[in-house]
Amino acid sequence: MNTPSTGAPLLRVQAVTVRFGGIVALDAVSFSVEAGQICGLIGPNGAGKSTVFNCLSRIYDCGAGSIEFDGRRISTLPRHRMAGEGIGRTFQNLALFGSMSVRENLLVGCHGRQPAGFVGALLRLPGERRTEREAQARADELLRFLALEDCAERIVADLPFGTQKRVELGRALCGRPRLLLLDEPACGLNHEELEGLAALIREIRDRLGVTVLLVEHHMGLVMAISDQVVVLNFGRKIAEGPPAAVRQHPEVIQAYLGGAHADAA
Repeated sequence: MNTPSTGAPLLRVQAVTVRFGGIVALDAVSFSVEAGQICGLIGPNGAGKSTVFNCLSRIYDCGAGSIEFDGRRISTLPRHRMAGEGIGRTFQNLALFGSMSVRENLLVGCHGRQPAGFVGALLRLPGERRTEREAQARADELLRFLALEDCAERIVADLPFGTQKRVELGRALCGRPRLLLLDEPACGLNHEELEGLAALIREIRDRLGVTVLLVEHHMGLVMAISDQVVVLNFGRKIAEGPPAAVRQHPEVIQAYLGGAHADAA
């Protein structure tokens, strides 16, 4: 695994609180992720993991606290700016265009980085044509990286679930994110696909230089690939640290893992 950088963290979540009426979804949650890390965010159902992701994606507003990305406060930016800022995301429930091809879905992911406006696209100005060539090259690169070349022109809805997961991952990577948010990437995968996913996440970090924050219930995967793990329970952070330390943390064992799971993780 990569050694964490010694500079300022790439992502800093500071005392973030989110309330939905009388329900406190996040209670002054703070943690940071260094550039080059794989960080696992775990906890039982209802712990607040998805709320954290939705705050990072600007789907939710923080009632209190702040979020900084690369030293810049992003917790008040418009949500459509997140891809351009360098934050990509996949979703637990696939958010693909089922009637479009694999390639077309990946090209959609390039849109957040395309500067040309409506007039440039309409008139096919030189800058727009150059941008299209760059987008096609990026899509080709990721089709190879994700072993999707053989199905590049196939309709996404006709593909197996595991393949669709890789398509969504490719779409997120097309925007050249510096931070990739993976929302339960192992959900619905078989054992063979799970092993491939672990290797792929490491490759994304090591070969593409992308920092990864993942929400995942599969403890074997989280503990095997993470540099650090953050644990939430009832909206509070109860533990943070290297996988070996978190695995043995009494509150984690009691609240989430349990003795049998801790031994097997």
